[in-house]
Amino acid sequence: MRFNNFFPVLGKDEGELIAGFGHAKLVRTFDCKYELRGGSHEDRLAAREWISLFFYEAVIKEVRGA
Repeated sequence: MRFNNFFPVLGKDEGELIAGFGHAKLVRTFDCKYELRGGSHEDRLAAREWISLFFYEAVIKEVRGA
């Protein structure tokens, strides 16, 4: 599978996958905003920890059930 850029495109209107944490996905939308989508409580905790260490300058919107 090949991608035109480093980050795989999730779908036509979904954005680019930045990182995955179990079933939670950190996504950059096409309007350059960041969303944490789906996953269990533990998945989201792991994502929040990673974000606080490596992506601390980003403002993340949480989307539950996505």
